[in-house]
Amino acid sequence: MDEILELLKNDARLSAEDIAAMTKRSVEEVREIISSLEREGIILKYSAVVNQEKVAEQKDLVRAVIEIQVTPEREHGFDALAKRIYMFPQVKSLYLMSGGYDLQVIIEGKNLMEVALFVSEKLATLNGVKSTKTHFVLKTYKENDLIFVDEKTDRRPGVMA
Repeated sequence: MDEILELLKNDARLSAEDIAAMTKRSVEEVREIISSLEREGIILKYSAVVNQEKVAEQKDLVRAVIEIQVTPEREHGFDALAKRIYMFPQVKSLYLMSGGYDLQVIIEGKNLMEVALFVSEKLATLNGVKSTKTHFVLKTYKENDLIFVDEKTDRRPGVMA
């Protein structure tokens, strides 16, 4: 099962036939394992990893990482507030963290103003939010184990005088 998961994580387009050949299992066995993984909620979704900087319509998209300090709710802890946050369509990821802040949110907006307004009008005003710190993503080098930097650039060392 772990081997099949790893193969699908690396390339979700692999067919059951391809995976069967790679794992020396029958096609039916592979299909049943994949179905079981989907039913159990282990595989949640199949998706493509997109380099946003190369998509013309999304070139100006702004991503931000926001650190949030919160007051946990009695009997619900962080979960109720986390749910209110992850329901916003701008929120792409949300994590409970250890350390100097409680929640880390990754959001996307069409421009800096949209992100700023989301933080100041939606996020910071939620009951239980004590403080926020926003960091804008300037460039993506690696995400989901994929390197986004074009490796075709000239790697020769510069000339020193």
